[in-house]
Amino acid sequence: MSRTPRISRRAAAVAVTVALAGGAAACGPTSGDAGAHATPHKGGTLTVLNQAPQDNFDPARLYTTGGGDIPSLVFRTLTTRERADGAEGTKVVPDLATDTGEPSQNATVWTYHLKSGLKFQDGTPITSADIKYGIERSFAPELSGGPPYFRDWLVGAENYQGPYKDKHGLDSVATPNASTIVFHLTKPEGDFPYLATMTQFSPVPKAKDTGDTYYQHPVSSGPYEVTENQNNGTHLVFKRNPYWSAATDSQRKAYPDVIDVQAGLDPAVINQRLETSSGQDADAVTTDTNLGPAELAKINGDKELKSRVGTGHFGQTYYLAFNPKVKPFDNLKVREAISYAINRTSVVNAAGGSSLAEPATTFLPNQATFGYTPYDWFPAGATGNPAKARQLLKEAGYPHGLTITLASSTSDASYQGPAIATAVQDGLKAAGITVRINQIQDDSYSSTVDSVKTEPGVYLGGWGADWPSGGPFLAPIFDGRQIVTDGSNFNNAQLNDAQVNATIDRINAITDHARAAKEWGALDEQLGRQALTVPLFHPVYERLYGKNIRNVVISDWDGRVDVADVAVK
Repeated sequence: MSRTPRISRRAAAVAVTVALAGGAAACGPTSGDAGAHATPHKGGTLTVLNQAPQDNFDPARLYTTGGGDIPSLVFRTLTTRERADGAEGTKVVPDLATDTGEPSQNATVWTYHLKSGLKFQDGTPITSADIKYGIERSFAPELSGGPPYFRDWLVGAENYQGPYKDKHGLDSVATPNASTIVFHLTKPEGDFPYLATMTQFSPVPKAKDTGDTYYQHPVSSGPYEVTENQNNGTHLVFKRNPYWSAATDSQRKAYPDVIDVQAGLDPAVINQRLETSSGQDADAVTTDTNLGPAELAKINGDKELKSRVGTGHFGQTYYLAFNPKVKPFDNLKVREAISYAINRTSVVNAAGGSSLAEPATTFLPNQATFGYTPYDWFPAGATGNPAKARQLLKEAGYPHGLTITLASSTSDASYQGPAIATAVQDGLKAAGITVRINQIQDDSYSSTVDSVKTEPGVYLGGWGADWPSGGPFLAPIFDGRQIVTDGSNFNNAQLNDAQVNATIDRINAITDHARAAKEWGALDEQLGRQALTVPLFHPVYERLYGKNIRNVVISDWDGRVDVADVAVK
């Protein structure tokens, strides 16, 4: 996904994006209860208060997980995430399609059939040709920004430039009739139903496509349509789509009449407005703003406020990333020494404390859906094991200690800045490892550390899942065939192990998610022995919502209050 905590890939992942199997703050409504559990009713206006604008509101350009939060109000997809609390919400379920897909030919062919009665906001029927066109336009260079999987997975897609330049389209996306769409893949992909949750699978009527201005007035297939889009997503207003039918959509409850998204706000202002809950802010939520340690301390002492905090977990890991091409990190014992020396308590405190971060010793997030398998090859305990680290340094040829340079961002917003870097520095000091911190400007941090030409020896990294599976978590980091020499490269170790690559291919062909998860967990455990990263922590989302909010659902797919299910009455 990405190197930052938002859910969209470039922001979050954006995230994230973000982790125990449970931990959601609320579940379905209970009649007669107060607060978030009260029986929800239709009507009213839901306000969303966010920091980041929902820019490029075009299904081709968005990079989301599970269809995103705000986007899923307008863009339905072949499949979607289960709108349920906790681990139940990591399941993929049908959306426009009748099921999650029919695999054949060793999961290289996937067939979907559309539900009957599907319509756009103008009442015209949604057909398989509209979905095919929506996918094809995501290849257009002027609509770039979405995920890379289509180009890698679809037969004949490597050099395709989209329907504006190539009217013929992609033969690997076939529409034998108006309700059937068939995908032909270059290799087995058991996770294809998860990819089909992304907005690129949203239908776009060719006659209504306005190219790079489509984001201003996209044609809705979901419960809401766009009535205002000011300053490229800084202020969005949605009203009901009269042709959306709940009979074809079991996942989006669509209680409010209007949804008003206000972005570009300071996080302190967002939390203050939600805390006060006056006027329209009583009917407000946020999808991107965490509570800070000081705010949590205040809220924990107030019973009413505490009842309005939603706790969520998103599959994300923050870690130290080693580049073994740079000395002394080519020495396994040096990497092991640093792994033993790390003080995770100090790091967790720097990330906001135990309410906002959980210590990590595995690269995969600690959720069953990813294949989480507990292991700790270099047990550092809560505060590090300096004695073991010194022993390994001596064996590595550094009996008097070692000085290293740690690259970090200038901003703490993405958990890759001065706070975490200083915590790592302080922890390693006890083992005789002197850490010099090299701060890189935040706006150029990713481009620096994600380039094989400029990648430092060790830096602060983070990875969030495009969907809740081990594949999009491990493959970009450890698959040697995904090393990019002239662009963004996420394989920090530049590992190209034929056995690892073959194992990834074998697991990718498994269509049974639970069985694949066990295999991903075993691979994570195997890779962990090489100390190519030092897992630090998994983030936790603690987010406040207004006092009138009802029907709070927080899944472990993205860890956020689901705006498609929220009611304000």
